[in-house]
Amino acid sequence: MTNQANNPLHGKTLLFILEFLLDYYNGWEQLGQQINIKCFTENPSINSSLKFLRKTDWARKKVENLYLSIIIG
Repeated sequence: MTNQANNPLHGKTLLFILEFLLDYYNGWEQLGQQINIKCFTENPSINSSLKFLRKTDWARKKVENLYLSIIIG
């Protein structure tokens, strides 16, 4: 069994991370400037973004990496 104690993503859902980023960047427009993907820049919504991020590994990684860069510094 892998020890997750040092993994800052452990226990964080994609919904939590997305809501954190939306709050941190004051909405979709600024988040879309940080990560230029269609689900953030054209008709964005939590549900459509989660659906896209769950099936698209490269986009989810960008979101996770942005979150990590904020919380770790």
